[in-house]
Amino acid sequence: MKKKFPRVVIAGTHSGVGKSIISVGIMQVLTERGLTVQGFKVGPDYIDPSYHTYVTGRFSRNLDTFLLGEKGIKEIYRRQGKTADISVIEGVMGLFDGKDGKSGVGSTAEAAKILKAPVILVVDCSSQGRSVAAVVQGFAQFDPHVKLKGVILNRVGSINHEQILRDALSDLKIPVLGAIPREALPQLSSRHLGLVPMNEKGANQEVFTRLGKVLPKYLDFEALLEVAQDVEEEEKDFAPQIFSRETENLVANVKVGYAWDEAFSFYYQDALDYLKHLGATLVPFSPLHDCRLPEGLDGLILGGGFPEIYAQELSANIGLLQEIRQFGLAGKPIYAECGGLMYLTQEIIDFQGNSYPQVGLIPARAVMQKKLQALGYYQGETLERSILGPKGTKVKGHEFHYSVLEPLGNFSPIVTLHKGKGREKTEGFIKGNIYASYLHQHWAGERHLAQVFLRSCLENR
Repeated sequence: MKKKFPRVVIAGTHSGVGKSIISVGIMQVLTERGLTVQGFKVGPDYIDPSYHTYVTGRFSRNLDTFLLGEKGIKEIYRRQGKTADISVIEGVMGLFDGKDGKSGVGSTAEAAKILKAPVILVVDCSSQGRSVAAVVQGFAQFDPHVKLKGVILNRVGSINHEQILRDALSDLKIPVLGAIPREALPQLSSRHLGLVPMNEKGANQEVFTRLGKVLPKYLDFEALLEVAQDVEEEEKDFAPQIFSRETENLVANVKVGYAWDEAFSFYYQDALDYLKHLGATLVPFSPLHDCRLPEGLDGLILGGGFPEIYAQELSANIGLLQEIRQFGLAGKPIYAECGGLMYLTQEIIDFQGNSYPQVGLIPARAVMQKKLQALGYYQGETLERSILGPKGTKVKGHEFHYSVLEPLGNFSPIVTLHKGKGREKTEGFIKGNIYASYLHQHWAGERHLAQVFLRSCLENR
């Protein structure tokens, strides 16, 4: 028995063309029409999925071939897409932009080909007329295996401008699904790492109300739904490798707390789901608002986020700072990524130069910089034994941060990371059962690390 899973990829010619607000708007309008919509995001982004989740009422999922592999994104897509009426997949950067300039790994195009999903291309039409045809034709012909099935013209200057654009594209046989006037769509709040996450109220309901009213005026949703239906039938039987029966409850009866609030929200939902699949009980807690850790925890996960924005409030929550410090000193496993790493240091120096004491388990300070300090995918290995495995344990992930660590006293970085072409650096912190790094990992893709971490929690009760 075969079944079709309707799906569509919303891609852009480059970053900043408006694909995020358009993708969110499409999800919102389809949800308002009574459809069950599943949002996905290509790449390692944490923030855009928070908007997908808000408007659809379903956790958005990341599809990243570098972090999950081809089989991994197929499984995650099928696992969620089969319970939805339509899947809307927001791309990353430009359609063909990925890990490097050759392979296309991590690109929207790669994900679209793996999922055999039709692509709708968002084009920023500011300051161009007939040239738009050359742009679209180039994208259509660059990789014939990518199914480019429609175009959305964004930031159109006038009715006359729209007609010029439509005339230019008329011979390409790629339908124009919409033409959105300049400044017709609401703007979403942004700062140094991109949009402000929805759990920080990056947009209010008025923005989404306006979006739901405006977008149908300029976008042909019936045509979009037809594109989403233009997919191959899927085989019903699919053997999962991530959420397999063999690993279900493999490491049961372990209780792990994870930081979750305005300051810490960078988690891949499928990574959390995989920990639950292994048998872990996950308990959220707020470093901002809770004065005590949840009872009976065997381990802690401190994800990424924006501790630099909330450094003063985090510093003022002295009771919880002390509890986390004692938790670590007692030998309980703590795993921290990026923002979580910053939280474990002696202090955070914010963009204005203000200093705020933090947990104090890492003998260093996190200092915000005016320029981006790291962006991209990395692979590497640990230089010491840790709660993730023995010395030499392989790790991979993504970094995106503006802070640097300044050592205070005896501090030796313990994770060697490679970015290719001889680019190498050593960073992170391992001591006892504390593991902290700037690297964002995806444990649904590195399943052995999740398993070892949970076993470390059991062994150190």
